[in-house]
Amino acid sequence: MTDTLITDTLAAIPMPALVVAAGERILDGNKAAEKLLESENLAGMHLLTVLRQPSVLDAIEACRASQAARTTRYLTTVGRQDMTYRVHCGFVRNEDRSGVLVTFEDITHLETAEQMRRDFVANVSHELRTPLTALLGFIETLQGPARDDPVARDRFLGIMANEAGRMNRLVRDLLSLSQVEAQERIRPGESVNMTDMVDSVIRNLSPLAEASNVTIKQDVPAEPVKLAADADQIRQVLMNLTENAIKYGGVDGTVTLSLSVMDKDPALRAPGVRVSVRDQGPGIDPIHLPRLTERFYRVDSHRSREMGGTGLGLAIVKHIINRHRGRLKVESELGQGSVFTVILPM
Repeated sequence: MTDTLITDTLAAIPMPALVVAAGERILDGNKAAEKLLESENLAGMHLLTVLRQPSVLDAIEACRASQAARTTRYLTTVGRQDMTYRVHCGFVRNEDRSGVLVTFEDITHLETAEQMRRDFVANVSHELRTPLTALLGFIETLQGPARDDPVARDRFLGIMANEAGRMNRLVRDLLSLSQVEAQERIRPGESVNMTDMVDSVIRNLSPLAEASNVTIKQDVPAEPVKLAADADQIRQVLMNLTENAIKYGGVDGTVTLSLSVMDKDPALRAPGVRVSVRDQGPGIDPIHLPRLTERFYRVDSHRSREMGGTGLGLAIVKHIINRHRGRLKVESELGQGSVFTVILPM
C-alpha cells in the first residue's frame, strides 16, 4: 500500500481516521483526524503524543496483536461541549506494510438522546411515585385504623382524589406531549382566526380568573387575523400561557392578551402574528429563563405542584410552536411581571 493510496483513502473517509503502523507510529491521518486530535500533521508522529486515552491505546494494540477488529470509546471536549466518539480499529494487511485503521464516529447525539431518555424516565417515575405513595398509604389507613372513622375517611378520600387527579393530569400531559412530538414535522394547513381564538380563550378562562380575582383584558385588532395553523394546538398554547399567568401572576392582578400583525417580523424575517400574554406577577429570575421549556423544569416546584402543574406545559408549548415554525419569546424581571410572546408566521 503506497503512501499516496493511504492518504487518498483516508481523505475519502467522511470521519476522523488514521493508520497506525508498527512501533505505534502514525502512517497518516486525514484532516478530520488532525482537527480532532489537534495536530497539524499526524504522519510520522508517535501515537502517544496525540492520543493518551488508555482504552483507545489498548484497543489499537489488541487489534494489532489479534488482527481482529476492536471497538471502544473516545471522550473529549470541544469548547464547552462534551463529545463522545465510537472508535473502530480494523487490521489492514499489505505485502510490505500492515497497520491498524482507526476511525472515530461521532455518537454524541446518541449519547445525548439516551441521557434525555434516562432523565425523562427518572422524572416521570419521581412525579408518579409521590402521589402513588400517598394513595397507597391512605388506602392502608382506610382499611385499618380509619375504617370506622367517617370524619377521617372523608378527609382522606378528598386527599386521595387530589392525588389521583394529579396523576391523571400528568398522564394526560405525557400523552399530549407524545402526540405533539409525533406531529412536529407536519406543517398545519387549517385557516385559524386568531382574533376569535383570543376571545374564546378569555371566555373559557373567565371562571378561573374570577376565582383568583384576576382581570383579563384583551388588545386585538378589529379586523380578523387569519393564518395557517392547527386550531386545537394553538388554543392549547394560549390556554396554557394564560392559565399560567392567572395562577402565578398574583391575586388581584391583571392579565393582558395582545394580538398584533407585522409585515416583517424581526424574529421571522417574514410576515408574522404575535400573541403576547402579560401578567403583573412577581416575575421570573433571569437564571431560570433559558430552561423554562425543559420537561419537568419548575421555577418553584412546591408552588407549581400546589397549583396542579405537571412541569410539562411549557415543553408542550415549545413543541407546538416548533411545529408551526414559530418562536417563543419570554421577557421577565423580578417584581415586574412576565410577558410570554408567541410569534407565528402568516
